[in-house]
Amino acid sequence: MHRFVKFCWFVLVWTIFVILWGALVRATGSGAGCGNHWPTCNGVIIPQAHQIETAIEFIHRLLSGGALLLVLTMLLWGWKISHKGDPVRIGLVASTAFILAESLLGASLVLFGLVTTNQSLARAIVMAFHLLNTFFLLASITLAAWWAGGGKSLSLKIDVPRSWLFGLGLAGVALIGMTGAITALGDTLFPAESLAHGLAQESDPSAHFLIRLRIYHPAIAIIAGAYLLFLARYIRSRNDNIHSRRLGHALIILVLVQWTAGLANVLLLAPVPMQIIHLFIADSIWILLVLFSAVNLETKNGNRSSETPLEAL
Repeated sequence: MHRFVKFCWFVLVWTIFVILWGALVRATGSGAGCGNHWPTCNGVIIPQAHQIETAIEFIHRLLSGGALLLVLTMLLWGWKISHKGDPVRIGLVASTAFILAESLLGASLVLFGLVTTNQSLARAIVMAFHLLNTFFLLASITLAAWWAGGGKSLSLKIDVPRSWLFGLGLAGVALIGMTGAITALGDTLFPAESLAHGLAQESDPSAHFLIRLRIYHPAIAIIAGAYLLFLARYIRSRNDNIHSRRLGHALIILVLVQWTAGLANVLLLAPVPMQIIHLFIADSIWILLVLFSAVNLETKNGNRSSETPLEAL
């Protein structure tokens, strides 16, 4: 099981890299680098990358295909070494379902032309749900790794109020991610020449809806971030579990770092590198919150290993 745990964490790291490369595809307008063909690229399996957009999009497809193979390997391997009723199987099945959904969502963006300069409401909706599915995928792989390393199954009925607290936190971060995906799309399609120009864009009543929606993301990020700070401090004061305290402390630090990154992203007019960094921190906060929730909502018995999941690393 020890080697399998390491493999699960590797799959998680690979998936994060795929997500960040996908953001690069969107930020550079490379979504149509392979034309409207899927799964082929410009009608062939291995294209001649005469344009940088084609290379960026094709590399993303290769990385995504690798992620699919890794998750399927994780499913087969994990199923073989686990037993019936093992919570790790839930994580494995969920990871497989969400990676397949991720592939279908990515394909729909290409096949329906929801890429490059497309400014439709349909693209915004698909992008938002694409991000939500990505979060579910990260959560599933994270929990699979956690449970494979000896983590206990979750019990939401033992402490219902605490379950609601964590559920609200997870919903808040998911909402931040979805609005962030829409905001990033607006920044890509309607770049501001200066901070004053950006404010003028948003105050224009006839502005495109992607511009008018940009103000909601930072507002939600501040409110949900403040809630996460409260949640981390509240839980840390009532749980002396070493992993809970460490995860809570790391969550507080990352929220503060993300606020700083978000402000820098606005002041610098959302350059591509800053967008990638902002997304990476968002993914890290989500994963930390999932682990923080798992530690504090686990059952009080039934641990399969004397070695803790984090020590298994």
